[in-house]
Amino acid sequence: MPIVSSKGLAAYTGTFGPKEVKHLLRRIKFGINRQDLITYNGMNLNQVLSSILVLTPEPAPPLNHYESIINPAYKEASIPLGTTWVNTAPQFPEINFHKVNSFRSWLAINYYKDNSITEKMALFLHSFIPISHDVNDPRHLYRNYKMLRANALGNFKTIIKSSLLDSGVLKYLNGDVNQKNAPDENLARELQELFTLGKGFTPIYNESDVKEAAKVLTGYTIDRTTGLVTFNPNRHDTSNKTFSSYYSNTVITGKTGTAGQDELDDLVNMIFLKDDVALHFCRKLYGFFVYYEIDSTVEANIIVPLANIMRSNNYAILPVVQALFASEHFFDLDNYGSHIKSPIDFIFGQFKEMEISLPGNTDILQQYEVYAELFVATTVLKQSPYDPPNVSGWEAYYQKPLLHENWITTDSIAYRNKFAVYYLIGYNKRGYKIQADIINFTKGFSNPSDPNVLIDDALNFLHTIPSNADLKTYLKTILLYGQAQDYYWTNSWNDHIASPTDAAKKKLVTDLLFLFYKYILELAEYQLN
Repeated sequence: MPIVSSKGLAAYTGTFGPKEVKHLLRRIKFGINRQDLITYNGMNLNQVLSSILVLTPEPAPPLNHYESIINPAYKEASIPLGTTWVNTAPQFPEINFHKVNSFRSWLAINYYKDNSITEKMALFLHSFIPISHDVNDPRHLYRNYKMLRANALGNFKTIIKSSLLDSGVLKYLNGDVNQKNAPDENLARELQELFTLGKGFTPIYNESDVKEAAKVLTGYTIDRTTGLVTFNPNRHDTSNKTFSSYYSNTVITGKTGTAGQDELDDLVNMIFLKDDVALHFCRKLYGFFVYYEIDSTVEANIIVPLANIMRSNNYAILPVVQALFASEHFFDLDNYGSHIKSPIDFIFGQFKEMEISLPGNTDILQQYEVYAELFVATTVLKQSPYDPPNVSGWEAYYQKPLLHENWITTDSIAYRNKFAVYYLIGYNKRGYKIQADIINFTKGFSNPSDPNVLIDDALNFLHTIPSNADLKTYLKTILLYGQAQDYYWTNSWNDHIASPTDAAKKKLVTDLLFLFYKYILELAEYQLN
């Protein structure tokens, strides 16, 4: 259902309690746990935003976890088990697959452990400046992510310039083969259409602008040993580049020698003179974090003012997200539960919410392979970081009219439910049990022995939108196992707590809680943020 809110960017001054905290944190992070609610209890909105709108320290790089599972002939003496591969040229293409898996497992560790906006913001940037592991050198993936992460709350203009000099972006969009005798327009086209200006507005840049921008971007190559981008003046088009009336007929003067690199700055500066850049970024930001549909009211009340903030701050990102997440629009009740969880939000959210433990680094192979399971699930659900379906990224962020409704299909909803239940049942991976401890999870609620309180607590925490009386009545029949009196559950719970080693009493409570949480997690309401 479309949002009908007409509220704007005025600062939110209403109640800021657990409900509002959950709404904010679920949009800004990959799921929450009850410790988050304890941590932020009593804080006001500005205090919470000051705590989470920050960059967390850069994590140590991904490691060789794969040595014991590859052909001994492909072992790299300079990269022993437990050390990083990101600074060494690939010696054997045959094990690049394992390095990509190492990167993705490491990424999952970062997503799970981060307690700020950092990782989700980095994913947002990756979602519309995407690259794929098809670039062949895993170092490109790491460096691209590192660049996006470091600038996640920084400057968008810096991100665009850094992306044009990023080995992964160049490789993915053929920028490394773009040279004066055979200009490749791929990077120049996506720079304008996808990364900065968007499309569908009037007036708009034209094909000649793509061709001229492609000439500006000639001469960049990737060193095979270092994996770094270099500039070769002999491959650069030194002619003057004349752009259309959309760019006020700007001419970028051709430069020779190493000065040819300066044309890239000229191109970025020219593009960022257009108001459309900030508008495009703010629409993308809004669609990713708030709601997928932008009507004329949202455009006027949210997008245009946010774009003005961005331009007045020289394209800094932090003031924009601060204004958005502190706004009365963001906390309008229409926005609660309006956002379908992405596969990453869904999977990581359940792991965090239900406090499913994951292994530490005492066994690197075990840790990396267990964390990889999270992305195995999101891949099945059609969202795999650094493996987007195409250069536009995931359909949920650009394919109209459905946009984020693309996450839910007949197949995907069935798989979502299967995964949710799978983590309740539990399974082993490399000797590690992946399973929600539903008894321990239940102990964390205010009064688990009272079925009415437990139902309220569980629904309030696991669901975003209010629950009706019929749902609560049905959930109560599960806990009471068809009995009429509340004391059936109360006695069952208390008997287990009093005798935790009694297998029969534990099984009874576990079986009831399994059915209870299974039902909650399979409801449509659980798909919403």
